[in-house]
Amino acid sequence: MLELLKLLQDGRFHSGEALGAQLGISRSAIWKQLQGLEAEFGVEVFKVPGRGYRLASPMVLLDVERISRSAPGLHWPILVRSSVDSTNAEIFRRLDAGTPAPFVLMAERQTAGRGRRGRVWASPFAENLYCSLVLRVDGGMSQVEALSLTVGLAVARALQACGVEGARLKWPNDVLVDGRKISGILLELAGDPADVCHVVIGIGINVNMTFDAPGVIDQPWTSVRQCLGRAIDRNDLAVELLLQLHDCLSVHWQHGFAGLREQWEALHAWRGRSVALTAGSNATLGVVLGVDERGAIRLNVDGVDRAFSGGELSLRLQQ
Repeated sequence: MLELLKLLQDGRFHSGEALGAQLGISRSAIWKQLQGLEAEFGVEVFKVPGRGYRLASPMVLLDVERISRSAPGLHWPILVRSSVDSTNAEIFRRLDAGTPAPFVLMAERQTAGRGRRGRVWASPFAENLYCSLVLRVDGGMSQVEALSLTVGLAVARALQACGVEGARLKWPNDVLVDGRKISGILLELAGDPADVCHVVIGIGINVNMTFDAPGVIDQPWTSVRQCLGRAIDRNDLAVELLLQLHDCLSVHWQHGFAGLREQWEALHAWRGRSVALTAGSNATLGVVLGVDERGAIRLNVDGVDRAFSGGELSLRLQQ
């Protein structure tokens, strides 16, 4: 079906006979595949007697060769799948099967996309960017300290390079535009945290999505398309994201988050805002001062500068 979709992605009419000839299958097989595209991926196809078939709107699929060609210095093998449960989960399966790190896996859609704390990540077909990068980490957990902040900085810089000038960072791993979420990051570890392990960096970016299924997204959100007023080619954003990740991670491995702290602070969305920091049922009220060199959030709590870090912390604005 993906090969058929590639032929249709230009948004023009194609006859069943021509499509069948190009794919080496019958017209009835083309019809069945078109039904599969609509049923499995939710891709709307117009059918006009005498003219053939075309997509409701043009679609640009992710292109491994194009992405790799545009980022030749990365040396990260890139894989693209039409559908996975989640890109992070697929990476873990490939690690278990012996695929060596590093490598990048992207998907056109996720059937069970995940955010932090088990939240659902809306993942419609061919509209957004669902990307995971796995890296081998030698020397224990200290090297991944504040890594989610480093990745967030790379995402914000990639979005800015593609025209979303208002991209800002929310501690610890969200990217916002005008207070609305445009990207989220999910880091997961595999292996021995005290020795050799792998870190899987999952990134979701709302690119061309204009609406979601009711009840899927439980917070204000936006997309690149909504910010720019037009759709963009996800391949261009994918290239920029990988290049920014490479640059930011290179600094992180050499100097830790301290080497990127000033850049992160320059894009800090909630600095000076009153917030509630929650851990389970406990909440701490304070004013955001910034982040320290280890990536902890700094709050002014009753006149005292206090730093907080931990994977289960949640930050919310106070009215």
